[in-house]
Amino acid sequence: MPTKKIVLSLFFLIFLVLGSVIWGQKKLNSYLNTPLVNQPTLFTINNGSNFHHLGNNLLKTEIISDLTWWKVLGKLHPELINIKSGTYQFEKGFTLNDILMTVNKGIEHQFIITFVEGSTFKEWLPILNNAPFMKPLQETEAQILVRLNSSYEKLEGLLFPETYHYSAGMSAFQIIKKSYVNQQQILEKLWADRDKTLPFKTPYEALILASIIEKESGLSADRDKIASVFINRMRIGMRLQTDPTVIYGMGDRYDGRIRSKDLREETDYNTYRINGLPPTPIAMPSEAALYAALHPSTTKYLYFVSKGDGTSYFSKSLREHNNAVQKYILGK
Repeated sequence: MPTKKIVLSLFFLIFLVLGSVIWGQKKLNSYLNTPLVNQPTLFTINNGSNFHHLGNNLLKTEIISDLTWWKVLGKLHPELINIKSGTYQFEKGFTLNDILMTVNKGIEHQFIITFVEGSTFKEWLPILNNAPFMKPLQETEAQILVRLNSSYEKLEGLLFPETYHYSAGMSAFQIIKKSYVNQQQILEKLWADRDKTLPFKTPYEALILASIIEKESGLSADRDKIASVFINRMRIGMRLQTDPTVIYGMGDRYDGRIRSKDLREETDYNTYRINGLPPTPIAMPSEAALYAALHPSTTKYLYFVSKGDGTSYFSKSLREHNNAVQKYILGK
C-alpha cells in the first residue's frame, strides 16, 4: 500500500510539473507572439545596450506592459539576447518575437532621401542637412571635393540625382560620395559608347551639356532633339543662347523673370554672351540627359521653343523660329 501511495504521489507530482511546464510554455508563446505594435514605430537602441536595457526601454515606451516573462525569455531563448544597436522600425502588428528577431539580425530601418533630376547642389544642401537621423555636412564644397579626390572646382553636375537609402547615423557626406561615384560610373560608361563625331574634348564637357539639356527638356522624348540643336550650334560656332544658363549665372538675383538686361549681362554662364559651353554644369543631370548629350538625334535643327504643353517646336531657320515664338510665346 505505501508503495502504491508513493507511485500515485509521484504520478501526481509529475502531472503537476508537466502541467506547469505546458502552462508556462503557452504563456511564454503568448508573450512572444501577441501583436504589440499599433502603428509603425521608430525605436533606437543605443550603443552598449543589452537585453536588460531593451526590456526596460520597451516597457517605458509602452510597447510591452510588464517584464514578468522577460528574464524567463532570456533564459529559455538565449539566441534572442544578442541585440544590436541601431534605429529600427517596428511595423504595425509586430509581436515581441518580430521585434527581437529584427534587433538580433540588425535589420535597421532604411530612411530615404530623394534628389530630383535637374536640381542644383544649392537645392541639395537643405535636403541633406535636414534629413532625419542623418549627420549634417560639416565640410564646405571645396573640402568635399578634396575628400572626393576630385579635380573640379564645383560639385554641380557631379552628383547623380535619384532616391538613396540610409540608416540612422549615416553622414550626409556618405550620400554625396555615393552619388558622386554613381555619376562618375554612368558618365564613364556612356562616354565609352558615345558618338565619336561629337564636338566634346572631355566627358566633363558632355556633363555640362547634359545639365543644360536636363533644364531645357520638359518632355523626355524631346531630349535627343534638344541635344541635336546644341550640338549643331557647337559645330558651326553658334552661341548656345539658352535661358537656364542665364538663370544659373544670376544666382540669388533670379526672381522668376529674365529681362533684356539679364541677357546682355556679362557672366561666365550667360551663353548669350559667351562662346561655347559654360565653365561647369548648371544642374545635376539624369542618365537620360547624359545619354541624349552623347547620342543626339541627327537633325538640322538650330532652334527650339516651348509650346507650353511640355513639348517643343523645332526649327531649322531663324525665320521659322521667330514665327514659332510669335505663335507659342506671344500668342499671335
